[in-house]
Amino acid sequence: MVQLRLCGSAASTLSNAMRNTERSDEGDRARAHVNVILRARTHPPHSFLPPLGTLLHAVNNKRKRPSPGTMMGSCRPRNTQNRAVCMTNCPTLIVTVGLPARGKTYISKKLTRYLNWIGVPTKEFNVGDYRRECLKIYKSFEFFRPDNEEGVKIRWQCAMSALNDVRQYLSVEGGQVAVFDATNTTRERRGTIMKFAEQNGFKVFFVESVCEDPEVIAQNIVQVKLGNPDYIHCSSEEAVEDFMERIKCYESSYQPLDEDLDSDVSYIKIMDVGRRYLVNRVVDHIQSRIVYYLMNIHITPRSIYLCRHGESDLNIKGRIGGDSGLSDRGKEYAKRLRHFIEEQKINDLKVWTSQMKRTIQTAECLGVPYEQWKSLNEIDAGVCEEMMYEEIQEHFPLEFALRDQDKYRYRYPKGESYEDLVQRLEPVIMELERQENVLVICHQAVMRCLLAYFLDKTSSELPYLKCPLHTVLKLTPVAYGCKVESVYLGVDSVNTHRDRPEHAHHVLLCSP
Repeated sequence: MVQLRLCGSAASTLSNAMRNTERSDEGDRARAHVNVILRARTHPPHSFLPPLGTLLHAVNNKRKRPSPGTMMGSCRPRNTQNRAVCMTNCPTLIVTVGLPARGKTYISKKLTRYLNWIGVPTKEFNVGDYRRECLKIYKSFEFFRPDNEEGVKIRWQCAMSALNDVRQYLSVEGGQVAVFDATNTTRERRGTIMKFAEQNGFKVFFVESVCEDPEVIAQNIVQVKLGNPDYIHCSSEEAVEDFMERIKCYESSYQPLDEDLDSDVSYIKIMDVGRRYLVNRVVDHIQSRIVYYLMNIHITPRSIYLCRHGESDLNIKGRIGGDSGLSDRGKEYAKRLRHFIEEQKINDLKVWTSQMKRTIQTAECLGVPYEQWKSLNEIDAGVCEEMMYEEIQEHFPLEFALRDQDKYRYRYPKGESYEDLVQRLEPVIMELERQENVLVICHQAVMRCLLAYFLDKTSSELPYLKCPLHTVLKLTPVAYGCKVESVYLGVDSVNTHRDRPEHAHHVLLCSP
């Protein structure tokens, strides 16, 4: 059962209890779980990390409106030359908190991908990468001992170097959100980060991941840490032993976020793989979206199947949009899709379609219940609906050239752009993150947007992703990314893909 607390006395009691818990027994249990997993690696889990169960959007009922200049994140004038359209009232610095092997990097990468997809320029800064660049060769956990003065100094310098890059990104390069991925386990370190943010006019939002489940910790170590560059020359057993000792180096000085001591700080605390949450002082729109997103993602192994409808009558005629039915080849594809899904033997598969004939007819052949989403309808081509590209170029040459110049942001007259479509599809993405096995039968532009989210593609790449007819893409979330399998079901179809034009700017200049 998932629980959410928004700053009550029980959360304070939990925080104190965590601080006073004896961790040596937990370390032994985690090590034992690691050994079990290592002996059974023929069927490793698909995911590994602590995030975050499925949950309804929570609103912080203790929310306070800060007065200008009195708290972290008060806005100051900054260099705004050459910046993109600002989607936040001032830059936000997301700071992870937690012991090693608690899923901080998973959370960082996931958040970065989501925020970039919805149009908020975001970049991740992993302090571990700075340390590896500085040291080149990792020797042992001794480097992380709190009494290792040289190690403490180097780690401090790496953190400061990362913060300098954060400043450059948010103040000069046009970034709007930076994710500072490190342990940040002491109140002193977090205070330094908050002072840095205040001096530069950044808001701060902490994301703490707390996990005491030895099995989850063990899975994290086996699936991610054993592939870490620090351990490329070690056996699995040596790597596990060293990493467990590394965790102990942080445990002795770990100071979790506290409801009373950190009452003025904006944060979400994620406990035991998303079973419980503590949300404190959410002060703006972007923080609210971050909280909602983190409360919807989970780590249950699953697969997401994306495909387009079967070939339609308008596809054969080379016309875009419309609401035509399936061609004979499209109907054959729908039958083969049923056989393919049956062969996959998927537990509790949900099927989603748009509200257009061609996706509904494709789903009807599956013989299973399906859910229609208006949000999954194809991009609205406005006045160009049911036209051929050659006709658009002839009748609307300027529009044709403008679209080729910036396909992502171009909006059809009385229609939509890919940018509009991404905003329309955000609820679909949120629900996909909540679900387990899902088959989405959709359209070319819609499939491109969904695929761009899962594969972390840029807005310039998104409109040109290849999503052919009669092909199923199986997406399996793994570690820090997504594995993609493309399955062609053997039914011929027309090719509806248009490559990126090479001379779009020249064409625009020559258009009447």
